[in-house]
Amino acid sequence: MIDWQIANDLKQAIGPEVFEEVVTVFFQETDSTLNRLLGATTADAMKSELHFMKGSALNLGFSDLAQICQRLESRAEAGESDLPLAQVKTIYSASQDEFSRRRAEMIA
Repeated sequence: MIDWQIANDLKQAIGPEVFEEVVTVFFQETDSTLNRLLGATTADAMKSELHFMKGSALNLGFSDLAQICQRLESRAEAGESDLPLAQVKTIYSASQDEFSRRRAEMIA
């Protein structure tokens, strides 16, 4: 669900304090993006939100979230708009929970 090596590499590259800021911004932006995604009514709008969420997830190691976003982004790119967006919300919530359990360790 989380690629901890990516998260650790990022933390090492930018330092624990900046990493904490990045994590906070990631959750804020992903929450907003998810809300826009769930309200999207066109394939183009969905594709855009899924693309942004996928990139953000990859940067922080949220691999399962990135994968579902990639699959659905490809479908939206093909013009589909009847996408199982609830799956994105479910995987994001589970990933967020898993990350939160180790967040204190990651910040140290």
